[in-house]
Amino acid sequence: MIDRRLHVLRTLAEHGTVTAAAAALHLTPSAVSQQLRLLARDLGVELLRPEGRRVRLTPAAHIALRHADALRLQWEAARAELAQQGSGPRGTLRLCGVSSALATLAAPAVARLRTTYPLVEPLLVEEESGECYRLLLAEEADVALVLPGPDAPPATDPRFEQTPLLTDHQDLLVPEGHRLARPGGVPLGAAAEEAWIVKTRDNDTHPLVLAACAAAGFTPRVVHQVKEWYAVSALVAEGLGVCLVPRIVPLPRHAVTRVPVSGAPVPVRQLLTAVRRGSAEHPLVKAGLEALREAASGHVLGT
Repeated sequence: MIDRRLHVLRTLAEHGTVTAAAAALHLTPSAVSQQLRLLARDLGVELLRPEGRRVRLTPAAHIALRHADALRLQWEAARAELAQQGSGPRGTLRLCGVSSALATLAAPAVARLRTTYPLVEPLLVEEESGECYRLLLAEEADVALVLPGPDAPPATDPRFEQTPLLTDHQDLLVPEGHRLARPGGVPLGAAAEEAWIVKTRDNDTHPLVLAACAAAGFTPRVVHQVKEWYAVSALVAEGLGVCLVPRIVPLPRHAVTRVPVSGAPVPVRQLLTAVRRGSAEHPLVKAGLEALREAASGHVLGT
């Protein structure tokens, strides 16, 4: 119901260049430019001014975005209130999130939903956090399980309600029999001279590993980059390096040992739920959030 061109303008405001905004929106730069020209024409104001290789939003553009945020909030609240007039949650609930959260939290949550609300049809999609936010705004997802990171919107972003769901410890993963495979745990700095295996740079866990190692006083010597936890575990089992693995991540039966990280700082990651602001009281969304909170209650601090 909200003019999609306002979403394009918001994305440009976040990314600073037409090219970056186009990549985030899965559009061509020419399509982004055309939509913004048409929006400026229809509103009868100047929205953008060139500033080197970037563009700067005019005061009129900021006014348009402020009203767009208010309109979106009212629309979501209206849909939620109208849906509450029914007999209970029904319809398709679309959840998206990072792989570990889907496996450990969304799967049991969906099983509970199907039992408690037989008229709800859950649909799961695995995506990195940045794509999850895009799916929410495109109304291709209703609830997202995300990790805060350098590319995530801030907590104050008026488009989303972001709520902490689970604080998850990260353990050091080493081969069985490794010198660091100590039941009592080791400080992360003890692995400073080890070869490291990390997920690829476009993965949510990559900046978390670098931040944890930096806090422990070293930069990891990365020798392998892979995408899936199964592959990470297999490489560690063969003695090709060590890595940090979130405690909720289920691992295959490889010859590896999870070692708790002792001392300070202990690396953790925070899983959040994200929904479009104003939609949390929609019966479908509310049921999904409640099911996720119940699934997370058994994993407090990654236990």
